[in-house]
Amino acid sequence: MGMNKTDLINAVAASSGLNKVQSEKAIKSTLEALSTELSGGGSVTLIGFGTFSVMERQARMGKNPQTGASISIPAKKVAKFKPGKALSEMVNPVAKVAKKKKK
Repeated sequence: MGMNKTDLINAVAASSGLNKVQSEKAIKSTLEALSTELSGGGSVTLIGFGTFSVMERQARMGKNPQTGASISIPAKKVAKFKPGKALSEMVNPVAKVAKKKKK
């Protein structure tokens, strides 16, 4: 199950006490600030959540899947996200292993 922008707005409104209009403005402002920073080549770190950054992909050769012809794929910048420790642990909970007592 996924969450779209409307679902996110509703979730923020429910958990923050803001109404839906205020929640939508807050989310739009957050996304705009992220986009502005990334478009300038910067990065955004949210401790416990993760880091958004820009990565440069090198030019490379590819193949047209229909014709098999080689094509040149130009270099470009792409947005990248690296999850923080807390988010990683929420997504992949680590089972606690009982330690054996030494005799």
